[in-house]
Amino acid sequence: MTSPLNSPVPLSVLDLATVGTGHTASEALATSTELARRAEEWGFHRYWVAEHHSMPGVASASPAVLLAHLAAATSTIRLGSGGVMLPNHAPLVIAEQFGLLEALHPGRIDLGLGRAPGTDQATARALRRSAEALSVDDFPQQLAELIRFLDDSFPEGHPYARIHAIPGPVQGKVPGGVQSASRPPVWLLGSSGYSARLAGALGLPFSFAHHFSPANTLPALEIYRESFRPSEVLDKPYAMVAAGVIAADTEKEARSSARAGALAMLRLRTGRPGLFPSPEEADGYPFNELEREFVDSWLSNVIHGDRDKVRQGLDDLRALTDADELMLTSNVHGRERRLRSYEIVAQAHRS
Repeated sequence: MTSPLNSPVPLSVLDLATVGTGHTASEALATSTELARRAEEWGFHRYWVAEHHSMPGVASASPAVLLAHLAAATSTIRLGSGGVMLPNHAPLVIAEQFGLLEALHPGRIDLGLGRAPGTDQATARALRRSAEALSVDDFPQQLAELIRFLDDSFPEGHPYARIHAIPGPVQGKVPGGVQSASRPPVWLLGSSGYSARLAGALGLPFSFAHHFSPANTLPALEIYRESFRPSEVLDKPYAMVAAGVIAADTEKEARSSARAGALAMLRLRTGRPGLFPSPEEADGYPFNELEREFVDSWLSNVIHGDRDKVRQGLDDLRALTDADELMLTSNVHGRERRLRSYEIVAQAHRS
């Protein structure tokens, strides 16, 4: 893969469809649509959306629905889930959803999978319908089942051998030969070593959530590369690192936006999720000592600043991780700030 931007590796976008205070989910989704169009123009490689539930500040609960809309609004950029939380769903349903997306937009769809619930335990139980289903111990089996549905490759005698995920690569098994030209590539996402090891063993591409689990980044990437076995998908490891990045015209403005993001995460981590706060809210928030420590720790892992500082931060992260691709999430309040952040990053890597 070559970089569409003039940078050492491809740069991509992870969008949470952030809903800020004073705004609606409809406005946030309109901003995401515009950002996807702009990201395509600016040369970003992929645009992924993530599954979250019961979070007022995140409007991307259903990645497949949002991806269908974004794909219709763009023409060349790759689109995908970063990710679908597989234990929340029946594998057949995901195979059908992403098979349909691939049939509508051939060669442009990625299926990134995670095993976390993307929410709190109570909401996870509502999604999965029982306390027993809250375990993720059978994730490898769920993944294997999903891949079988995507490839239409259950062996004869298997209980699902006569079941087909349509649209999909059904090759002569169904009268009329209903089939898609391709199927979406599967990625594994992770914030620890578990999915890293599984992705390596299966020869799949791997994306690590450095933006909220920086202490595990290098150990997980090492596990992935050491455990990698060549497959029909890849002949060598392909690691993408997701990073929090906030760029602005001045360092002061970037830090103000970054502090608002830290406040949003503080509220989430303390069980108070809400709409994404504005920089003005963050500036006026009465942080206590422990909260200030959390904010400082969070900000230390967010690349933020003006164009030159952000470019240096991305170069440093690339050098540290030897990533094959960087995926950037710029969670800031307001349409103009979000668009400008990604625009500055694109400019920095063209200069």
